[in-house]
Amino acid sequence: MKHIYEGKTKSVYELPDGNILLKFKDDATGTDGVFDPGSNHVGLSIEGLGRNSLRMSEYFFGKIEAAGIHTHFIAADVGRVTMTVKPVTHFGRGLGSGLEVVCRYRATGSFMRRYGGYAVEGQELGGLVEVTLKDNDREDPPITKDTLEVLGIMSPGEYETLKALARRVCGLIKDEFAARGAELYDIKLEFGRLADGEIVLIDEISGGNMRVYRGGKIVGPMEIAGLVLD
Repeated sequence: MKHIYEGKTKSVYELPDGNILLKFKDDATGTDGVFDPGSNHVGLSIEGLGRNSLRMSEYFFGKIEAAGIHTHFIAADVGRVTMTVKPVTHFGRGLGSGLEVVCRYRATGSFMRRYGGYAVEGQELGGLVEVTLKDNDREDPPITKDTLEVLGIMSPGEYETLKALARRVCGLIKDEFAARGAELYDIKLEFGRLADGEIVLIDEISGGNMRVYRGGKIVGPMEIAGLVLD
């Protein structure tokens, strides 16, 4: 297989059959050793995180596919800590750039850093969907539907499809945590296009990409996996 990209939390390989292999790492985003799913940089390493991220991804992709929402998922190998997925075209400049989609149920993190003059911590946001550019040098700037169209990244119709898919996916995930006595505050997703142009959910669904609270306290990424898998 051919190594094609080295990401913050995964190594990416192209398989001989054209599919893609994702090798999960134990690295997490954050600052000075403190976990932060909204960070642009690796800030810590947690033993076993890669395996838990893979197991969570396998679990949620199965739930999402069962609900009739298409994804890039093909199979997971927990022993090798790898996930085989369909090849997709990324929005924007391609693998390693593209777009991130954040669904927010309560105000926290980067939302408060940007809009703290108007919002209060923990304010209900009702599943607000934000789209940001994956651009570490520019701190992943938010981008509007009109700007996406003008820059040739995404059509207005694709934007509406993506937003609707994000809300459906995040609603399913939110309900999973609610059934376990926890609350999803926000979650970061990615989408891409299959060869036929269909927009599907891609990347991973793991504790490293979300904020979950239980009993008024934030749940760490390893404990998030425990809520779902144990």
